[in-house]
Amino acid sequence: MTNNDIVQKLWNLCDVLRDDGINYSDYVTELVLLLFIKMVHENTEAGTLEKHPLPEGCRWTDLNRKSGINLLDDYKRILLALSSGRDGSGNIVHEDPLISAIYADAQTRLREPQHLAQMISALDQIDWFSAQKDGLGDLYEGLLQKNANETKSGAGQYFTPRALINSMVRCIKPQPGEVIQDPAAGTAGFLIAADQYIKGNTDDLFDLNAKQQAFQKNRAFVGVELVPGTRRLALMNCLLHGMEGDDEGVVHLGNALGHAGAGLPKADIVLANPPFGTAKGGDASITRDDLTFKTSNKQLAFLQHIYRNLKPGGRAAVVLPDNVLFEAGVGTDIRRDLMDKCNLHTILRLPTGIFYAQGVKTNVLFFTKGSAKDKLQEESCTKNVWVYDLRTNMPSFGKRSPFGEQHLKPFEKVYGRKPDGTSKRSEGEWSFGAEEIDLAAGDENQNVDERLAHSRWRCFSRAWIAEHKGDSLDISWLKDADSVDAANLPEPGVLAGEAMGELVQALGELDGLMRELGANDEADAQLALLSEMFCEAKQ
Repeated sequence: MTNNDIVQKLWNLCDVLRDDGINYSDYVTELVLLLFIKMVHENTEAGTLEKHPLPEGCRWTDLNRKSGINLLDDYKRILLALSSGRDGSGNIVHEDPLISAIYADAQTRLREPQHLAQMISALDQIDWFSAQKDGLGDLYEGLLQKNANETKSGAGQYFTPRALINSMVRCIKPQPGEVIQDPAAGTAGFLIAADQYIKGNTDDLFDLNAKQQAFQKNRAFVGVELVPGTRRLALMNCLLHGMEGDDEGVVHLGNALGHAGAGLPKADIVLANPPFGTAKGGDASITRDDLTFKTSNKQLAFLQHIYRNLKPGGRAAVVLPDNVLFEAGVGTDIRRDLMDKCNLHTILRLPTGIFYAQGVKTNVLFFTKGSAKDKLQEESCTKNVWVYDLRTNMPSFGKRSPFGEQHLKPFEKVYGRKPDGTSKRSEGEWSFGAEEIDLAAGDENQNVDERLAHSRWRCFSRAWIAEHKGDSLDISWLKDADSVDAANLPEPGVLAGEAMGELVQALGELDGLMRELGANDEADAQLALLSEMFCEAKQ
């Protein structure tokens, strides 16, 4: 039985939760509260965990031996004890701040004891021996990814494609002893991938001495996550991968654009995919007074935090949407400041369709604090920016055509072996039919021969970016076959019909989402309003 088979079995348990009246959006939260207790049991039995992190009376064997109403009551008692550290009589059960953080405010919405018994029985019947081969942490991540792929749940906003995470980590090459941060940690995918990369190059840390091993387990990785439920998933994920962190765990609860971010120590590496969109309520949630450029754009604020929080010589790989590359005003100021204080050596233009927010166009910015020659330099650190276009004329990725590591291998090859981007590079990379793609009209790029102009891998000097792009980093030179020629647009009526069709489809999806969330009355009211509006329009 493969991990994918087991993930599907776990996901099928959501049918049991549905029968108990639990909403779609709460499936994974409900499931993992129970699943984590089981996984800790399996990891302890297999010797993966040195000691059982859960106190006696709150373990799997305290659950699967009971039945009836006592089972549900005992499960509620266990969740309360894990959350508060005390039993119903006020006696201390445990004093582990990490377990308290994982189960903070945890409570089950299950109402029927037989449904809990059904879930426990199903978990006991899974072939956990097969699951151990790939690691229970990877199995847990598979469940998170499954949830992310179910777009109605909305959880995908926290999930960066595994292939992209692994590629970014391989380019940045984290090393033992380095402090690695993610200020928008989500379910801790970047931090776990970095940990696995280091373990893969140190014989699972056995090449390190005891002091170095302790650093890797407790101090090497720090994340910040704003949403308590997501942080719970992250803490579970880290512990199942053998990452304990400090007293707050690997991932701290807080706002990296507020007090929590201002208090972070300097990092050797930052890997991140900040959340899309602007700050709710304007810039009220961006409370940092140490950021030079004030903005309500969360990605621009995160970018400032990241390059300011790097140690001299520290390196970063950050996923950012296109608007960060071209936004005028304060956006231009921040990009200039970035290129002054860091060597922004590489931009990877990502294809569309690989994130939950399907229409968002994204990029990965790779930069190093200081210049290539002097890590303490603070002005004019960027001399050249290398751009790899993995977007133009690429397939439309989705469930049927998944984005995989094979799509990133050509980029990794030209990126080079040095994690700071200083490997010897030369223009020219023609994967995915690049030579057959037309050039964009009005191209003002540097003079190159015809074949290099069709390359996906180009170099642009800092001076050229300032002169020709006004310090915009939205640099493209290949013409997308799907781009629209304004001179050949359809009639306005046709365009309006297409737009209305897309709106109707979107409204149908929203109606389905509202009903999945149990808001049937609200959905019916909105449909009635739409019907009334259309009737009036016909008259």
